[in-house]
Amino acid sequence: METEFTPINSLFGGALIGISVLMLLLLNGRIAGISGIVSSVLPPDVNKPRFFENAAFILGLILAIPLVVFFSGNTPSQAITSNAFLLGAGGLLVGIGAATANGCTSGHGVCGLSRVSKRSIIATVTFMTAAAVTVFILRHVLGGVVS
Repeated sequence: METEFTPINSLFGGALIGISVLMLLLLNGRIAGISGIVSSVLPPDVNKPRFFENAAFILGLILAIPLVVFFSGNTPSQAITSNAFLLGAGGLLVGIGAATANGCTSGHGVCGLSRVSKRSIIATVTFMTAAAVTVFILRHVLGGVVS
């Protein structure tokens, strides 16, 4: 499977992520950890403070996709497996990892690294290593038979 090389789009997207994270920190004094924000709108936390603020943040993440399609005129291509077992196992492992690490890629990888947090550096190295090993096994050891 080929991967598109889009440095301009990637730079623009990264800049938008950085700006939004900085705005959340400066305007609300909060770290943009998506797993924490999502978990705060699920039971039993639905009556906690900032529920509607967090729900609006999640809605903004979801609405960003159709907005990109509307303004750019083309749908971004995304290739994922159709194997329900792999999708479920992957989601479960990501959830366990985020819970174990007390944060996800956005909280540790984007916000924690920029603050030079030792815990975030260790978490980011751990999940990036796990991702690299997983891709290597799926593409080179199993030869792409898992699709």
